[in-house]
Amino acid sequence: MKPHPHHHAVIGHRAPLRLSRQRRYLVYAVGWLLWLSGALWLLFHYALMQKGEFGDTPHPLEPWWLRLHAAMAFGALWTFGLVWGAHVVAGWRTGRLRWSGATAVGVLTWLALSGYLLYYLGDERWRSLTSVAHWVAGLALPAMLALHIVLGRRRARRS
Repeated sequence: MKPHPHHHAVIGHRAPLRLSRQRRYLVYAVGWLLWLSGALWLLFHYALMQKGEFGDTPHPLEPWWLRLHAAMAFGALWTFGLVWGAHVVAGWRTGRLRWSGATAVGVLTWLALSGYLLYYLGDERWRSLTSVAHWVAGLALPAMLALHIVLGRRRARRS
């Protein structure tokens, strides 16, 4: 029986760790829109409050940044599944860059969990702590992923 052309389980054949250009651009676009919408929500929420008749009121664009952030979070869950199937599993098998890859997966998992908790937590003290932990991890994530990518490309050039 002839193997399927996309089947990478042939003995001695290594599956490529890079996504196709189109998929990589999709992952980057969703990730950057997610990051940017979260950063803009933070800016509008904490720095651009408006003075209203009864005190500070949210900027009119603040809820729109949050809506875009939530929509991109759904997209990020989908693209994370894509990256998991095409890159994470194969990368783990190689044993290379496990520490940076596992850290990135851990942070992404925390962001998904804490995003869920921000929506459903009722206790305001826990919600406040979760919020800070969520946005600190979210703001730091691009630097962590960039480090993982740079290390991977450096290693690939040496091979």
